[in-house]
Amino acid sequence: MLWRFAPMIYGPTFLFGLGEGALIPLLPSIAQSIGANLTQAALIASVIVIARVIGNIPAGWAVSRIGERWTMGAAGAIALVGVLGLIFSPSLPLLAISVFGIGLCAAAFGLARHAFMTTRVPLQYRARALSVLGGSFRLGMFIGPFVAAGLVSWLGDDLSTAWFFVGCLITLILLVLLGHDPENDLASEGVLPTSPLPRVEDDIADDTGESTTGSIPAAERQGMFRVMWRHRAVLSRLGLSAASLSGIRQARIYLLPLWGLSLGLDSEVVSLVVGLTGALEFLLFYSSGQIMDRWGRLWASLPSMVLMSGAFFALAFTHDIDGHVGWFIAAAIVIGIGNGLSSGILMTLGADLAPTPDPAPFLGAWRTLTDAGGAAAPVIVAVLTAVSTLSIATGVVGLLGLIGALGFWRYVPRYAPHG
Repeated sequence: MLWRFAPMIYGPTFLFGLGEGALIPLLPSIAQSIGANLTQAALIASVIVIARVIGNIPAGWAVSRIGERWTMGAAGAIALVGVLGLIFSPSLPLLAISVFGIGLCAAAFGLARHAFMTTRVPLQYRARALSVLGGSFRLGMFIGPFVAAGLVSWLGDDLSTAWFFVGCLITLILLVLLGHDPENDLASEGVLPTSPLPRVEDDIADDTGESTTGSIPAAERQGMFRVMWRHRAVLSRLGLSAASLSGIRQARIYLLPLWGLSLGLDSEVVSLVVGLTGALEFLLFYSSGQIMDRWGRLWASLPSMVLMSGAFFALAFTHDIDGHVGWFIAAAIVIGIGNGLSSGILMTLGADLAPTPDPAPFLGAWRTLTDAGGAAAPVIVAVLTAVSTLSIATGVVGLLGLIGALGFWRYVPRYAPHG
């Protein structure tokens, strides 16, 4: 099924990641071109992350009501309006609103595809399918900055990246709305793969925190906040561990460049080191899915957290010792390997835990929690660096990651049906 419908399943995700990856690095520059100072430019760039966190809840509602395909089409259209608003924005407030709209649509788009994969991909290769989904987005985000560099070098205009995003969105919308719908095609053939999880035949019970072996059934469509309350135990336990993983992933984006600059390395060297970690992350994305499908979710989540958090924690003690550059490079490599091994784990755990008849509301709550962890990480790094030192900020990130690893060790076998 995945090979047959790969263009429809993975193509839109790659296109959105490609356009977003080209635009995001130049958002501060675009903001400065219409009068923003450095602080305002940084805030404009952070709006897209905030919008992703906020957008998951309405996205869950939309997917539950109108379905994955129409949600993706609508999100692509609204994002197109947002990018055009960014291109023609005469003021910072309008620019911020446009960027916020793009972030909301990114959340809706990601959740719609996540919900589709949750309900239509058999459990035996769910992790590999979701890892490839995450890998297709990572590939787009990885290639996007290089496309942006080429466009700006050729045309000499930062907004050329926004026009490139427009082209990606138009292609995406046409693919989603005019291409073969996998769900309709499978339904017409009488083939609708679903996860072979055990079913509980009685009425819905509240989430008491007890171990489960399958999805919690839903007798009727549940509201978003009711779903959040019903699943409060797993969200407050395993969900917080997932948020810590999202946070340490996001922290690496800020900490590694800051660490390299604090060691006095040239920007080119720092870029090469960060690029090396990105390459490792991309190369390992399918291995993560193989590990999860063959040996269980814990064998990907726990090692990845231990590797990344351990590398950050060790790095905190190497700033002023001999060979600190070598330690920095080694830590970056370990972090890249750890992050690569975690590819798809958050989506896979969310899919494992979500009620299969109507997973979108739960996935909206799950993604809100994990995205909030990612959004909080840069704030934690900035505050700790301002009031103490970069080494202390790095050590705290590593410590939080180790706490998250303990949470995975404790709760993945308890809640995940394929832990």
